[in-house]
Amino acid sequence: MATLKILAAGDFHSDASAAKRLAKQAVTENVDLIVLNGDIVEEAHAEGIVGHFADTKKKLLLIPGNHDLLITDFLATKYGAENLHGKHHITYNIGIIGAGGANCGMHALTDQEMYELLKTGFDKIKHLPTKIMVTHVHPSGTKMEQFSRFIVGSKGVRRAIEAFQPDLVICGHVHEAEGVEEKIGKTTVINVGRKGRILELDKLIHTTG
Repeated sequence: MATLKILAAGDFHSDASAAKRLAKQAVTENVDLIVLNGDIVEEAHAEGIVGHFADTKKKLLLIPGNHDLLITDFLATKYGAENLHGKHHITYNIGIIGAGGANCGMHALTDQEMYELLKTGFDKIKHLPTKIMVTHVHPSGTKMEQFSRFIVGSKGVRRAIEAFQPDLVICGHVHEAEGVEEKIGKTTVINVGRKGRILELDKLIHTTG
């Protein structure tokens, strides 16, 4: 499998200092790809965040969270990024699919809507040997769900993981679970959070698979 080095992060809610630090880390560690998995900005405070990542000239994928669902298309267009929400991306023979938003808030997605968004992307990459799923909300029935009494995981994401068996799931949403890593079947699920994670895909899958 080809090596793919990813900087993945989210949930920094317009924190420009976090964005600047992570963008610098992406350059220092020479990542191939930056993945931002939602709640990147607050819709009323969107300036000066995604631009830090765009300035790295790295390939940039993003999805919305529950706080920036309506502005992500605008940010992707403005900064030359790719909004992965309900879509797919292929690099190094690796398929990446995404679904943003969450099962809470004014623009909450149902479990069925979340599953269908992920299935739309999966149908385009199911022939590939390695698959990554990027979501904002964490899956239900996991340790991550136990970190908050109020923020529940998504049954739609859980259903998609069990049906599609991706190698890796990048998620976030519940801040208290930042850094938690666990397995659903053969799938490694990581809450990357505001601090972010450098993921070397070949090593990660070889170590945890």
